[in-house]
Amino acid sequence: MNPISDHIRQTLDRIYQQESRRVFATLVHLLGDFDLAEEALHEAFKAALEQWPDKGLPEYPHTWLVSAGRYKAIDSIRRQRRFDPLDEHVEAVEALVDETAQPGETAFESSVMEDDRLRLIFTCCHPALAADAQVALTLREVCGLTTEEIAHAFLTPAPTLAQRIVRAKAKIRDARIPYQVPEKEELAARLHSVLRVIYLVFNEGYSSSAGDTVLRLDLAAEAIRLTRLLQELLPEPEVNGLLALMLLHESRRPARTDSQGELIALEQQDRQLWDQELIDEGCTLVEQALRSGRFGAYTLQAAISAVHAEAATYAETDWPQIVGLYDALLRVEASPIIELNRAIAIAMCTGGLKHGLSLVEALLEKQEMQNYHLAHAARADLCRRNGDMTQACLSYELALKLCKQEPEKRFIERRLLALKN
Repeated sequence: MNPISDHIRQTLDRIYQQESRRVFATLVHLLGDFDLAEEALHEAFKAALEQWPDKGLPEYPHTWLVSAGRYKAIDSIRRQRRFDPLDEHVEAVEALVDETAQPGETAFESSVMEDDRLRLIFTCCHPALAADAQVALTLREVCGLTTEEIAHAFLTPAPTLAQRIVRAKAKIRDARIPYQVPEKEELAARLHSVLRVIYLVFNEGYSSSAGDTVLRLDLAAEAIRLTRLLQELLPEPEVNGLLALMLLHESRRPARTDSQGELIALEQQDRQLWDQELIDEGCTLVEQALRSGRFGAYTLQAAISAVHAEAATYAETDWPQIVGLYDALLRVEASPIIELNRAIAIAMCTGGLKHGLSLVEALLEKQEMQNYHLAHAARADLCRRNGDMTQACLSYELALKLCKQEPEKRFIERRLLALKN
């Protein structure tokens, strides 16, 4: 293969992996239709694959892709128009495309594209949509997560999520929900759903729900970028709290895996590798949010992460303080997963192992936790610490069956092997 062509193909692959959802968001802006934008996105990358190896990389690749996708969509609309001239939806999209088919394409690179994903998030989080549909649609359309990945985040069957997404897209189309950031007086009411979406995006980037790698750095970085944009737009305490939470988690990323991509437990991580600048920024944001008195669940989770970040060693972690913060968090936003994390923190306190283990076992009796592999892994670890290797092995084996991420599977397998030897 020609080395130049090979380089362009690799560049195109990288652009698709890292930037395709930005291109998609701008196409939605221009076309006003999710399905048409998705089709246009794929047509644009197909055209690039055919043309760039021969003609070379364009000066503005993103702009080229947006323009190519838009003109492919125009062709598609005109073809459909010939077959169904009375279709009002086609007519509306055609009018929108005509309005946006103006010169000055390079503007997309510096201004329009920068804000389009934030616009798209607010569109997907419109109050006319059900709360779960808002989150599912945004994860699918803004970030490109698969239905299976979203289902894992929701602990919900994939077919249910797929139906939810289809209905939400139809609602946006039929109700003609505007593609825009709402006016400031409307922002606060829609903030909760937006923050929830961004945090789920970050979680998928920080610890992938499935696949061969733990980290999806593009998603984690995008979630942080979107939150910084939102912070400029609406500097509320909970926006600061969410940004702090993500920065504190991100600070530990260099120590979470070894050179082969294998997981390293928090207890064994080299804390010298933690990013102190991110820790300092995160802790400052937590303090600001707490001082405001108008904080919520994200700020409290960030405060828990800050306690971990401020401990020089795992042994020096202030577990009683963490338990207290989980108590406050449960009063704000009760969930079985928060209860699980609180139980683990109790087990880590001096003399609290058996009590924490009993709490974890009680949680595992709940139906929604029985298929949650981390709950079984938590029980296994506490049984191991309590000297009950038989029960530890049984729980690790259950966790292994439920786990879908390869590095996590290998981590559990190493734990099992160590217990059996």
